[in-house]
Amino acid sequence: MPHTKKANKSKSPKKVKIMADEKGIDFPRAWVEFPDPADDEQVFRCDLTWLTSRWTCIFGSGCQGIQAGRADDGCCTLGAHFSDEDDEKRVAENVARLTPELWQFHDVGTDSGWVQKDDDGERQTRRWEGSCIFQNRPGFPAGAGCSLHILALREGREPLETKPDVCWQLPVRRTYEWIDRPDDTRVLQVSIGEYDRRGWGPGGHDLHWWCTSATSAHGAGDPVYVTYRPELTELMGKEGYEALVKLCEARLASLLPMAPHPADPPVA
Repeated sequence: MPHTKKANKSKSPKKVKIMADEKGIDFPRAWVEFPDPADDEQVFRCDLTWLTSRWTCIFGSGCQGIQAGRADDGCCTLGAHFSDEDDEKRVAENVARLTPELWQFHDVGTDSGWVQKDDDGERQTRRWEGSCIFQNRPGFPAGAGCSLHILALREGREPLETKPDVCWQLPVRRTYEWIDRPDDTRVLQVSIGEYDRRGWGPGGHDLHWWCTSATSAHGAGDPVYVTYRPELTELMGKEGYEALVKLCEARLASLLPMAPHPADPPVA
């Protein structure tokens, strides 16, 4: 489970708290479903409204952070839960290559550890001085932000190779559901969509601010399916991503695409 606030047992609707520049999370979306070209037992269900939107990460340049008063943290305030043992092992291999020049809290992490358990006993990156221990604070010579991200860039690699799964996937969300069809066949439906407030669980409604529906984060020159090519390729496979690109291009080529993202700038 990602770095979320845990669900409670209440099933009653909860009022969503949003900041002034957020458009909310309930609006029409255009979804497309297509077979996975590389797997006959799998289908993709993709949110074209999100994937063709002009969202971009504005960490350090307007991001308001998920906790009030900690804008510099972005979404790193709570640390990151590992998706499984392989995820933690991969991160550990990259942590071993971090140096004090790249990681502000190298001495702390090396001496007393960089992993902690949450209240439910689940393993996550350690929080240090109010945020993830891998987050370099503003003014650090190597740069503010995730030291594992900086490591990847310095080595000419994709950050998805060095960071915890949830960190490089955000704000794209992949979910799975087995679908039983009327002809007694079964397929695995893989959904690729927006990691909105609900993706964090009930605690997501209490976030100070969240970027995916914020107009201030929707000003990119290229749409998400282009800027997130490496991540989407990792999530869908090369053939699946190529099929998605064709569908996204067809949507953008239409004169009046159905269900545009409300946070996007108006079409001129």
